[in-house]
Amino acid sequence: MAKFRDIIDYYQRYWLVTYLSIAAMSLFEIIDLFIPYAIGQILNVLSGQPLDALLQKLITSIATVTQLPDGKMLSLGLLLFLVFVVSVGRAPIQPWVGPWFNWDTAFRARRDYARKALEKILTLPLEFYDENNPGRIASRVAKGLANHTWTYPEVAGQLIPKLLRVVGIFTIIWLIEWRIALLLLVSFVFIISFSLSGLKKLADQEEKLDKYMENTESRTSEIITNIKTVKAFATESEELIRHQQRLDREFKVLDYRIHRGYVILGTWERTIVQSCVFLVLFFTVLATVQGKISLGHFITTLTISSMAYAEVEPISQLAEVFARRYASMIRFHEFMQLPPGQDAGNLVVDPATAPNYRFTGKVELSHLTFGYQPQNPVLKDINLLVQPYQTIALVGRSGSGKSTLVKLLFRYFEPNQGCILIDGQDIRRLDVTAYRKRLAIVHQEVDIFNGTLLENLTYGNPHASFEQVRNACRIAQADDFICNMSRGYATVVGERGVRLSGGQRQRIGIARALVMEPDVLIFDEATSSLDYESERAIQLAMKSILGTRTLIIIAHRLSTVREADKIVVLEKGQIVEVGSHHELLKRPGIYRRLHSLQETGELLA
Repeated sequence: MAKFRDIIDYYQRYWLVTYLSIAAMSLFEIIDLFIPYAIGQILNVLSGQPLDALLQKLITSIATVTQLPDGKMLSLGLLLFLVFVVSVGRAPIQPWVGPWFNWDTAFRARRDYARKALEKILTLPLEFYDENNPGRIASRVAKGLANHTWTYPEVAGQLIPKLLRVVGIFTIIWLIEWRIALLLLVSFVFIISFSLSGLKKLADQEEKLDKYMENTESRTSEIITNIKTVKAFATESEELIRHQQRLDREFKVLDYRIHRGYVILGTWERTIVQSCVFLVLFFTVLATVQGKISLGHFITTLTISSMAYAEVEPISQLAEVFARRYASMIRFHEFMQLPPGQDAGNLVVDPATAPNYRFTGKVELSHLTFGYQPQNPVLKDINLLVQPYQTIALVGRSGSGKSTLVKLLFRYFEPNQGCILIDGQDIRRLDVTAYRKRLAIVHQEVDIFNGTLLENLTYGNPHASFEQVRNACRIAQADDFICNMSRGYATVVGERGVRLSGGQRQRIGIARALVMEPDVLIFDEATSSLDYESERAIQLAMKSILGTRTLIIIAHRLSTVREADKIVVLEKGQIVEVGSHHELLKRPGIYRRLHSLQETGELLA
C-alpha cells in the first residue's frame, strides 16, 4: 500500500540539492520582509521618530568609521542601500538557486522513474496484462510521472518557502508587539487547519474520480485498438452514447461535487481571512494610538501581516493542486510496488559475464503437472521426449493445455510438479534471459512494432547482418513481397503492422524467429487465422525449416502437422496419443476423429 512517504522518497536521490534549494528560496522569502521593515524605518526618519535600537547602533558605527555625520541623510542612505541590495541585488541570483534547481530536480527524477516504470512493466507477470488494459496501465504511469514532475517545483519552490515566510512574519511582529503576533498565529493556524480538513475530504473524492477516469481512458484505448470491429458491427453510435454517459457522470462528480467543494472552501477561506485582516488592523491602530508602537512599526506590522494573510490563498491553491494530484501519484507508487513475476528476465545483461548457451534441442518433459490454480491442474503428469532436430506437433481441442505447455517451456510459469529439461539440464537452473534467447516463437497473432521491416526483423537479434535477414526472409517466403514494397526492407509498417496483411505478418514473424537462429522454434497456431493461399505459403516456409532445428508446432489445422516426426495428442491436460500422421490415422482415436471432422469440413470441437 503506497503512502505519502513514497511521494517524498520519489526525490530521495536528490535530497541534498532539494534541501539547499528549498533553504535558498526560503531565505529569499524571509529577506524580502526587510523591505516593508525598511519602509517603516524610513517613515520614522522622515517623521522624526526614533529608529530601532539595533539599526541606530549600526548607523552610529558606520558614521564613526566613515567620519560622516550621524544624521537623517546617513540613515536614509543606508536604508535605501539595503533596500537596493535586497531587491535589485538578488534579482539575477534568485532564478538560479530556486526555479533552476527545482525544475532540474523534477526533470531528473522524472527521467529516473520513467526508466523504473518501464522496468516494472517489463518484469510484471503475464497474467497482470491479461487482467489490465494497456491503456489503463499507460494512463496510470503517464499521469503519475506528470503530476510528480509538476508538483515538486510548486511544493519545494513555493509552498514550503511561503510557509517559512509566514514564520518570519510572525517573528518580526512578535518583536514589535507580541499580542498582535499571537492573534496572527492563532488565526493562521485556524485557517490552514480548516483548509486542510476540507481538502482531505475533496482528495478522497479525487481518488474515486481518478479511478473512474482511468476506466474511461481504458475504454477509449480499447475502442482505438478494436476500431475495425466497431466499424464492422456499425456500433459507432452505441459506443458514442456509452462514452457520453461516462463523460456525463465524470462531469457531475467533477463539477458539482469536487469543483463546487473547492469553491465553497475558498469562499469560507476568503471570508475568514478578510475578517482576520480587519482584526489585525484594529489592534494595530489601537496599539499605535496607545503609544505602544511607532508609526513606522504600524506600517511594518500592517504591511507584513497583510503579506501573511495574502499567502493563505496561494498556499491553499497549492494545497488544492497537490490534493488533486495526490491520488494519481499514490496510484503510480502502488503500481511501482507490484511484485515482479517469476517470468521476469534480466534487465541488465553484461555480455562479458552472461552465459552463452548452445543447445542441441533435446527437450524432455518429466512428470510435468501445472495449474494456474494448483487445485485445478491444466497439465497432468506429462512425459515427453523431443530429440534434437525433431519436429513435434501438439494437437487437441481448445483448452487441452497446448499453449500452457509452451508457456512453461518459456518459463513464463513454474510447474507445480515435475520439470522440463533441455539437453539434460533443468531449465529452472539456467539464466532465464540467456535461455530464452535460444528459443523463438511464432504466435497466432504476430506482434509488429511501429518501425521499418528491417527493425522488426532484427528485433531479437539486432546484430544480425543484412544477408542473414535476407536469407531468413527467403526461407519464410517473405523476401518477394518485401522487395515489392515501396522502400523494401526500409518500409515503415505502421502501428501494430497495419500496412501488412495477416499472412505477411505471419511470414515476418517466422523470418524474425529465424534471424535469432534458435535451437528450438515453436509455431503456436501460426496458420489458424489465415486464408488458404497464406496458409500454403506458411506451410512451405515451415517445410523448408524441417530438420534444421527442433520444431514444436501447435495447430488446430491438421494439414499443418502431417510432416511432423511425432504428433502428440492432448486431451484434458493429458497425452492420450503419440505417433506419426499415418500411424495415428490407423488407430480409432481422437486424432482420426479430428482428422475426419476437418476432412468433411465440420468445425473442430
